[in-house]
Amino acid sequence: MINRHKKIKSVKGSTMRLFIASPVILDDYQSIKQDFKGIIEGKWVEEENLHLTWVFLGECEDAEAIKSQLSTITPLETEVPVAELGYFGRPPRVFFAKAESKLLYNKARAFKTAGFNLYRFKPHITLCRIRQIHDYRAYKEKMKLYRGKVLGTVLPQIHLYQSTLTREGAHYKIL
Repeated sequence: MINRHKKIKSVKGSTMRLFIASPVILDDYQSIKQDFKGIIEGKWVEEENLHLTWVFLGECEDAEAIKSQLSTITPLETEVPVAELGYFGRPPRVFFAKAESKLLYNKARAFKTAGFNLYRFKPHITLCRIRQIHDYRAYKEKMKLYRGKVLGTVLPQIHLYQSTLTREGAHYKIL
């Protein structure tokens, strides 16, 4: 079983920050950002980096072992709708779009069967790491506008990604 904080050994010696995810396309990400402009302050995820994380692996040395383990998992059978908005934390720290679907939970079981650790799996797409909410009342009112609203889709793909952290933010590369 791959533990989310365990380093996988290889002779190469260098590590990579890895995670397994499915890409996401939102219908109008700019409108969401605009709706919350002035209400929340934080670091928004770049649109091309939007994804649903299945497993965060952390620092690993051997991507080939993970690819081999991942090869036993089939892609999603179909696109999955992304609907509504939510947040984690009190006060809210992570602003996200929900991807609640039986299909995603069934696929999560396949990851567990393949030996991956889905620690507290909750299907979501992180949109913004919140630094501060300037107006809680406006925040709650805007959240209500998104109840039941389809925002986009999780694509029927599953990839191993490398994440490189820079001062400008994270850069992702499909391995």
